[in-house]
Amino acid sequence: MRYDVIVAGGGPVGLACGISLARDGRRVCVIERSPVSVLADPPFDGREIALTHHAANWLKDAGAWAEIPATSICPMHTARIETGMAGSPPLLFDAPADGPDALGYLVANHLIRRALYRVAEQTPGLEIRAGEGIETARHNAQSASVTLTDGTELTADLLVGADGRFSRLRDNAGIGAIVHDFGRSILVCRMHHPKSHAHTALQWFDEGQTIALLPIAPDGREGASSSLVLTLENDEIARLKTLDADAFNAEITERTQGRMGPMELESPRCSYPLKAVYAHRFHAPRFALIGDAAVGMHPITAHGFNLGLKGQETLARAIADGPGDAGAPIVLSKFARTHRMATAPLFAATNAIATVYTRDETPFLAARKLGLAVANRLLPFKSAVTSMLMDRNS
Repeated sequence: MRYDVIVAGGGPVGLACGISLARDGRRVCVIERSPVSVLADPPFDGREIALTHHAANWLKDAGAWAEIPATSICPMHTARIETGMAGSPPLLFDAPADGPDALGYLVANHLIRRALYRVAEQTPGLEIRAGEGIETARHNAQSASVTLTDGTELTADLLVGADGRFSRLRDNAGIGAIVHDFGRSILVCRMHHPKSHAHTALQWFDEGQTIALLPIAPDGREGASSSLVLTLENDEIARLKTLDADAFNAEITERTQGRMGPMELESPRCSYPLKAVYAHRFHAPRFALIGDAAVGMHPITAHGFNLGLKGQETLARAIADGPGDAGAPIVLSKFARTHRMATAPLFAATNAIATVYTRDETPFLAARKLGLAVANRLLPFKSAVTSMLMDRNS
C-alpha cells in the first residue's frame, strides 16, 4: 500500500491531479468517500462551469473532452454585465474578431466529473478507492500516511488535500484560512424560456439580488435554456428552494423582469452557502492543498474550477521538475509560491468587486454604475479582461 502520491478527494480537481501525476509515471491513489456509482454517474448539482480555453485544452489532452457529449457543450460568445434595472447600459466582453469565436465553454459540472472519472479509471498507475473515508492522516518530514475507515493504512511521499473549501485535512494540518462569509446563499437550476440567450452569459447586479443567466446548449425544444444563479439572503433562498413549481416560475419571471419571457423550471433546485476561502498556506511537510481546499472562489468570475485545474497542473509540474521525491520541500515551496502568485490578486479583486456590486446603499449604486460606464470605454481594460476570461495560454 505504498504510493508516490495519495490524493484525498475524488472531485474534478482531485481526479485531474491523479491523472496528471499518473501520466507522469507516478503511482497514485485517489480516495473518495462517495461510492463508485456516484463517481461513474454523478447527479446533477446545478453548477455550470465556464471553461477557459486553457481548461478545455487540458481536458482535450487528457482525453476527458471526448467523454463529454458534444451536444452538452455551449460556447459563450459574449459576457454581459449590468447593474440596476434591466435596460441600463451594459458592460460587454465579446470574443475577438480574429478568433476564436468563443470566450469559453459552458459545461455542466456533473458531466465534467463523469468524464474525468472515465479517464481516471483507465489511467495506468492510478488507483481509485471509492466508498472509502479517511479516518486519520499523518505527515511529517519523512513520509505521509492515511488510515481509512476500514482500517487500511496507505503511505506515500506526498498527501494532497483536494477535499473542498471546508477541508478537514487542511484543519488537521493546522493550516488556517481566510473565510469571507458573504452572509448569503446561491440557488442554481436550469430554466427554459422562449427568447434566445444568443450564447451570452449575463451577470446582473440588481438591487436586492444578483442574477446570472448562463447559456446552455440547445436540447431540441423550441426556445432556449439558461442556468439561473440567484444570490439572495439565506432565508429567501430556502423559501425559493421549496416553493411549488408554478409559483417559482412566476417569481423568477418577475425577478428577471421578463427579459427572457416566461421562465419554466426544468431541473432540480440546488443551493449553496456563499463563502470564499483562501488557505493561509498551501503546504505543510509532505502535504499540499489544491482546488477549493486551497482557494475557494466567489462564483462571480466563474473561475473556480479553472484555477483548481491550474493548481494541480502547477503541483504536477513542480513534482516533475523536482529531485524525484514528490514531497520534497523544494517541490512544495515552488508549488505554493507559484500558485499563490497566480491566485492571490484574483481572489482579492473578486471579493472586492463582489462586495461593491452587492451593496445597495446609494454611494455603492452610483459607484458601480459609473464604474461600468467608464470600463466600457477603456478598450485596453476590456482587452485585458477578455484575455483573462479566455485564458489561451498553454
